[in-house]
Amino acid sequence: MVRRYNRLLVAFYIVTDVLLASWAFVLAYAIRFESGLIPVTKGYPPLEQYLHVLPFVAVLTPLAFQLQGIYRLRRGRSRVDDFFAVLIGSILTVVFGIGLTLFVQAYYVSEEDKARGAYEVSQLVWGLFLGLNVLLTYASREAIRELLERRWRAGVGLKRILIAGSGDLGRMVADRILQHREFGLQVVGFVDDRAGGDHIGYRGLPLLGTLAELGEVAQRERVDHLYVALPLEEHSKLLDLVEVTSRECIDVKVVPDLLQFIALRARLEDLDGLPIINLNDVPLQGFNAWLKRVSDIVLSTAALLVMAVPLAIISSIVKLTSSGSIFYTQERMGLDGKAFTVYKFRSMYEDAEDGTGPIWAREDDPRATPVGRWLRRLDLDELPQFWNVLRGDMSIVGPRPERPFFVEQFKHRIPQYMLRHKVKAGITGWAQVNGWRGNTSLEKRIEYDLYYIENWSVTLDLKIMWLTVFRGLLQRS
Repeated sequence: MVRRYNRLLVAFYIVTDVLLASWAFVLAYAIRFESGLIPVTKGYPPLEQYLHVLPFVAVLTPLAFQLQGIYRLRRGRSRVDDFFAVLIGSILTVVFGIGLTLFVQAYYVSEEDKARGAYEVSQLVWGLFLGLNVLLTYASREAIRELLERRWRAGVGLKRILIAGSGDLGRMVADRILQHREFGLQVVGFVDDRAGGDHIGYRGLPLLGTLAELGEVAQRERVDHLYVALPLEEHSKLLDLVEVTSRECIDVKVVPDLLQFIALRARLEDLDGLPIINLNDVPLQGFNAWLKRVSDIVLSTAALLVMAVPLAIISSIVKLTSSGSIFYTQERMGLDGKAFTVYKFRSMYEDAEDGTGPIWAREDDPRATPVGRWLRRLDLDELPQFWNVLRGDMSIVGPRPERPFFVEQFKHRIPQYMLRHKVKAGITGWAQVNGWRGNTSLEKRIEYDLYYIENWSVTLDLKIMWLTVFRGLLQRS
C-alpha cells in the first residue's frame, strides 16, 4: 500500500512538472513577445515556432529533475533542499534544451527552415522560462508539502516506525523522529532483548518485545519501517532481523552506531569476482571532482574580480593601522593530508605567536589588533583564501583546514578525524553553517564534515554557499 501510494505521488509530481514546465515556456514566450513589456527588435517569431520546441521541454524537465533525485521521495527533505533541487533541475533543463535545439538545427533542419528560424529560441525566453519554472514548480511542491504535513499532523497517512534497540542509539533515533513530526513518521515502540528484564520504554514509547518477537510485533503494530539501532556488539543479530522483515514486506534502515564509530559511505567493489567493501568511499572522484574544480575556478575568479576594490581597501587599512605585512601565511593540512600555505589578512600583531606558540583563536584574543578583531568578526580576514581556491589548494566548500600541529593531536584523540582530508579544505563548510565553528565541539564538527563528504552534490555546495551568506547576514544584523 505504501509503495503504491509513493508511485502514485511520483506520477503526480511528474505530470505536474510537465504541465507547469509547458505553461512556464508558453508564458515566457508571451511575456517576451506578446506583453509589450520587452521591446522586440529582431523580428516577431510565431507561437507555432515555439510549440515545436515545447515537447523537448516537456520531456527534458522530468529527466533533469530525475537526475537531481527529486523523485526519490524522502520525508524530512528541507525546503532549502527542495528549492536548490528544483533550481539545478531547471538549469539542467535549459542547458539540455539549448543543446538539443542546436543539435536538431544542425542535423535535421533544412536551410530553408533555418532561415525561417525553426527550432530557434530566444535566450531571453530561456531565461524567463528558468525563473518561471523554478517559481511555479517550487510553489507547487510547497503547496503539496503543506497539504501532506497537515494530514500527518492530523494523524492521517503516517508511516509506522519500529526501532530495534532501546539503548542510546535507539533513543537518539526516537528523539529525532519525535522532534520532527512534520516528517509524517510515528514511532510505535522498541524491540530489544532486554525486554524480559527491568528495562522500560522511553518518552512514553513502549518496549514491545524482544528481537526474536519482531515478526509478531510488526504484524500486530502494522509496521512500515524498521530502524535497526543496535550497538556494534549486537550487529550479529542483523541478519535474523533482515530475514524476518523480508517476510513481512517491511523496509529496513540501519542506523550506524556513530557513538562508537564514524565512517564514510560504504561501497561494494569487485576484485575479479570477489566482493570488497570500501568503507571510506567518497562521491568526489572522477567527473564529480572535475566538476567541482571547474566551479571553484569560475566562482573564485569572479569573487576576486568583484571584490578587487574591497580587498584593496582592507589591505590599506591593515597596512596603515599596524606594523607588519598585509597578509598572514600559515601552514594548513589539506587533501590527502598534504600541507599547503593558506593566505589571510593579518589580524594579529606581527610575531604574536613567538611567545605562545600555536594556540586556538578566541573572541577576546589579546594577540588580535583592533582592526583584526573587526576583520575576524565579519570573517573578512578569510577573503584572500579565494586565491588558495584558484591555485587549487582549497575549495570554496569543504571542511575547514587545521594546522598540522593541531592535526597531530586530534588524529590520536578523535576517531576517524583524518577522513575529513579525503576532500579539499574549504573556505566554508557544512559544519560552519550549522554553528560548529571556532572553539566548538570538535566531535560535532567532524560529524558534520563527514556528512558533507559522504553526501556531496552540486546542490549541497550551493546550499552551503547560500546559508553562509544568509546566516552570516542574519548574525551580523
